[in-house]
This record gives sequence, structure tokens and C-alpha cells, in this order.
Amino acid sequence: MARIPRSKEDDYTDDMARARRDFVEEQTGVAMPHTGSYSFDAATTRGNIEHFTGVCQIPLGLAGPVLVNGEAASGEFYVPMTTTEGTLVGSYNRGMRLTREAGGITVSVIDDVMQRAPVFIFANAREARDFGAWLEANLDAVRAAAEATTSVGKLQFVQQFAAARFRYLRFNYSTGDAAGQNMCGRATRAACLWIAEHYPGPMERWVLSGNMDTDKKHSQINTLYSRGKRVVAECVIPDALLREQMHVSAEQFFVQRHISNIGAQMAGSSNNGSHAANGIAAVFIATGQDEANVAESQAAIVHSELTPSGDLYYSITLPSLIVATHGGGTGLPTQRECLEVLGCFGKGKARKLAEIIGATVLCGELSLGAAVLADEWVSSHEQYGRNR
Repeated sequence: MARIPRSKEDDYTDDMARARRDFVEEQTGVAMPHTGSYSFDAATTRGNIEHFTGVCQIPLGLAGPVLVNGEAASGEFYVPMTTTEGTLVGSYNRGMRLTREAGGITVSVIDDVMQRAPVFIFANAREARDFGAWLEANLDAVRAAAEATTSVGKLQFVQQFAAARFRYLRFNYSTGDAAGQNMCGRATRAACLWIAEHYPGPMERWVLSGNMDTDKKHSQINTLYSRGKRVVAECVIPDALLREQMHVSAEQFFVQRHISNIGAQMAGSSNNGSHAANGIAAVFIATGQDEANVAESQAAIVHSELTPSGDLYYSITLPSLIVATHGGGTGLPTQRECLEVLGCFGKGKARKLAEIIGATVLCGELSLGAAVLADEWVSSHEQYGRNR
């Protein structure tokens, strides 16, 4: 069996990337000239990928400006969006124009926590119950053990859930401008080691994840308790503006929201809106976020009302938006450029990025919802997409 080329001395060089592309050609007969065309030093990918071979170039578009009335993000922003789906950037751009002319989007970060969820295993349910009481009484010491591993992460609280002879815990941390999954894993492991050493009662064992953190997958517990940032974006769109730009009325939007709610409920969907994942994924890839976190981040609660004057109040709640402006892939050259375009690179900017993404997602919901109602959905793809 042929092995992928590697260097024990330094695997992150242009020469090693070229060796792996040559290997691919030898094994498959496929040359990779475009994959091998990149502008940054291969060494910058250390810690972000293994067996660095080249790049996959995805088209980058610019939408905006979106007018954000946030607490961390205030003003107009041009949003980099990476996608291969025709009409996507254009649709978000259309929603941004609508909301900008309506006075902008108010965005609030309501909660901000990241979890690791170990499980402790006992001989029976009573032992598990007694352990839970001891943990509550010793939480300050547990917190000290966890926070000793990080200068940024702070253990906010620990939730407990009982089933059979198991005690499932959710350690909830604030993580600064990092997404924080690895930070929380390291801190929680230290806490669990301290617990195992100091707990006076019987215990069979513990496992660092009992799968209640639901990393990289949606869960109802995240919708209720948040994972990452809980973001609410809301705006009021005048009926006249909707009719002029979107060819639908506020009342049509309002009625359709109720119909769509029933459809989402019947389907058991984690999102009663249209396509939050589109905007989130496009901005995530552009700005160096962990793209697998789209699985959690796309969950959404969309709500609308008719105001007494007949205009449309529209909001979207993202209960588990996981973003970072420091660490991970955010420091890679093109990703850093996109974050800098938004004024969101580096420490102290994660909430700003979350607010911009929340506003962006709302624009996409309004635009696609209007396109469906006005029967312009298919024609838009025919004109701008790959349907032709």
C-alpha cells in the first residue's frame, strides 16, 4: 500500500505539499495545478490541517452594506460570503438593501456559553444522586481546578441530568473570543480528574463526554440553554417598502409565517425559517470558522407580527451560534482578510461578528421568504444560478 508522503522534520512546506500533489497524480492520474496555486506560506497552516496538499478555491462574493444596530457592531458592513450557489449572495444583498432602507437591524447577544458534558457512572441511581449533591457543595473547588488550565475560560455553572445510574453534567464556560471547544475540553478534564481524586463516595468511572454537549450536531437542549452565542436579530419593515422592493405585503408575510410554522412543526425541524445555514456557512468559510459548527449554529426560531400600523415586525433567534475572531482558522491569510473587512479580526471582536452574522441571516430569511411568496424563487435561480 502506497503511503501519503510525510516529513518528520517539517511537514508544512511548499515542497511537501508539492510531493503530495505529485503522489496524487502518480496514484490516480489526476494532476492538481489549481489546487497547488496559493499565495501564502505553507507553514501558516500548521495546527489547522494535516497532510497539507494545497487549497480548494471557493468563489467569494460581497453583500451589503448591511446596517446593524448592535451593541458591539454598529453601522454599515460589507459581508464576505463564500459559496458555490448562484443567487445566494444576490439574495442576501437584496435583503440587506430592504432592511437598510427600513432603518437597519437591531441585534442582541442574549447569552454566551460553551460546554463540555462528562458523564459519571455509579453502581446505582442513589449513588449517582448523592454524587450530584456533593458536586453542588464543592463547586468552587471544581471551578478552581477547571480554570487553572486557561487564562480566558471561566466556568459559569454546571447543569446536572440524571438517568439510570448515570449523572450527566454540562459544564458551561465563557470563552472570550475563541469558539472554545478545545478550551472547555481541557478545563473539564482537569475538573473531572480533581473530582475523581477528591470524591469520598463510590464511583465506577467517568468519561469526558457523555454526548450531552452535542458537539457538531443540533440538539433541543442547545435551543433551550444555548451553545455559543444566543443571538436575536429583529427589525420592522414598512408595508409600503415590502410591496415596492419585494412585491409582497406585510400581511402576506405574516400569514405565511404561520403556515410555515406548521410545516416545520410537522417535519420536526430544528429551524422554522427558510435557510439560515446558507448565510452562516458562507460567512463561516470566508472568515475561518469551524465549518462543522454550522450543524449547531443553523438552528433558528423565526417570528413575525403585524404592527398596529400594518407593518411587519420580523425576528430570528439563533440559539447556538458558534463563532471566533481569535484562534482556529481565523488567522489564515484569506480568512484574516475577510475578518478585517468586517472589522472583526482579533481579540474583543467575537460578539461583533456574531451580531453581523445574525443581521446577515435575517436579511436572507426576508429575501427568500419574499421570493417564494412572489413566485420569484425559481425565476431567480433561472437567471442567476445554474438552473439554465
